[in-house]
Amino acid sequence: MPALTVPLPRQAAILCGGLGTRLGPLTAQCPKPLLPVGDTPFLSVLIDELARQGIERVLLLAAFEADRIEDFARDLPGRLPRPVGIEVAREARPAGTSGALWQARDRLDDRFLMLNGDSWFDILLADLAAAQAARPGLLGALALRRVPEADRYGTVRLEDGLLRAFEPRGAGRGAKTGPALINGGVYCFSRGIVEHLVEDGSLEAEVLPRLAADGRLAGIERAGFFLDIGVPGDFEAAQSLVPAQRWRPAIVFDRDGVLNLDHGHVGHPDRLDWTEGAIAAVRRVNEAGWYAFVATNQAGIAKGYYSEADYLALRAQMYRDLAAAGAHIDDERHCPTHPDGTVPALAVRSDRRKPGPGMLLELKARWPVDWSRSAMIGDKDSDMRAAAAAGLDGILFTGGNLDLLVEQVLQSRGGPP
Repeated sequence: MPALTVPLPRQAAILCGGLGTRLGPLTAQCPKPLLPVGDTPFLSVLIDELARQGIERVLLLAAFEADRIEDFARDLPGRLPRPVGIEVAREARPAGTSGALWQARDRLDDRFLMLNGDSWFDILLADLAAAQAARPGLLGALALRRVPEADRYGTVRLEDGLLRAFEPRGAGRGAKTGPALINGGVYCFSRGIVEHLVEDGSLEAEVLPRLAADGRLAGIERAGFFLDIGVPGDFEAAQSLVPAQRWRPAIVFDRDGVLNLDHGHVGHPDRLDWTEGAIAAVRRVNEAGWYAFVATNQAGIAKGYYSEADYLALRAQMYRDLAAAGAHIDDERHCPTHPDGTVPALAVRSDRRKPGPGMLLELKARWPVDWSRSAMIGDKDSDMRAAAAAGLDGILFTGGNLDLLVEQVLQSRGGPP
């Protein structure tokens, strides 16, 4: 596992302003990113993926039918797995992909991700952020994918981790192109790129080739799922391919005693000690393309040992530690109640508290998760009973290196070695 130390940017910008003319009547009055795939707007899928990997703010760059983008942005946050602020930057006039970013320049963070709103490249975003920050002077990093035939796409040339040239779409038309690297439409930029934008024009055709020629862009090749919904055939295929890609197994971790040492009611960041191999284990689940969940009893809140705010502060510290290693938890559930609690409102019995299955069933209902291949890793009998009650296999962690156990669990369930 690479030792990453660069945090994921907090912000992602998504290009939503294209007209989508190749899709004909489908986009006559609907922005292409809002077209439904498997009964869910495509843009919702993209933001859900950003949220589960830790992005905190999303900036939608809108032009065509911008009112519909704003309505979507207003309604979505309550359905996301964690709090995400969603803003819309309306173009004063259509100005291409570079112009859209230039018009929103005052709303960009020092480092930010950028995505095309009509394609999904399923990669670990932390790796892209690390590539952008790896060398002084780099303005950005692009996620690249190798395709067997590149006639529909512009291609790129990668040397020693740096992009050196872009070949526009259609170059050499009529000839067999063969395998090539293409721009996957996912970027990590520093705000310094603003100085190189054109006010009217294409980021892909005018800005990025110049930066590549100057050695200012990195690239990482990934083999993850890639789909562009920009033509009718691919949009039709997306109706089944996107839901299938999101349907994946999960590893549900108990927290105290599994991810961190259980010192007894660990409720403050200064009491956090990770178990051996825990961070690597979460990263391994991420790399496998599985969901990484947490379900944890937190009776210390009900008993007054620490507050809900203390719990959230500790969780935030854990997420920062994970992010430094390029890892993330997709979703988390905690139960703050206990029948013997001293906080009256929390002194209740709850099916959410393990050995009850409530938290696990909430995760199952929220995510398109392949429960039959999933497992819960816990250190107590109550974890195993909760898993059984939820129809989930339970794996008892008795100490040692958690990453080694996770490797065995993944392999036993058809995951990657």
